[in-house]
Amino acid sequence: MTYTAVAVLMVAAAVGLDCLILKTILIRRRAFWTSYGIVLIFQLAVNAFLTGLPVVRYNPNEILGLRIAYAPVEDLLFGFAMILTTLAIWVWLGAERAPRRARRPGPDGAGRRRPGT
Repeated sequence: MTYTAVAVLMVAAAVGLDCLILKTILIRRRAFWTSYGIVLIFQLAVNAFLTGLPVVRYNPNEILGLRIAYAPVEDLLFGFAMILTTLAIWVWLGAERAPRRARRPGPDGAGRRRPGT
């Protein structure tokens, strides 16, 4: 299986985990895309360093050939899959472990507990 095929498969698996299994649906949240954009900047910098030197080399028969910051475009797919998977699990674990909150008080104070009761 080529690097490209594995990268596409990993993106599909990450999106499936996010939307179908964990149901966190981060890919629809602006906060996710903002976070991913920040991570992407650093990913591109590291990719440029590692592949530009060249510390990391790729078999040209296993990639599409399109490069961004010296690295194959497939690296961006893997990075996306890793970030989405990590954040989806993090959000899911936080939701599973969070205690159920009591009803929020309304503007008139209804629902508030009095001290000592």
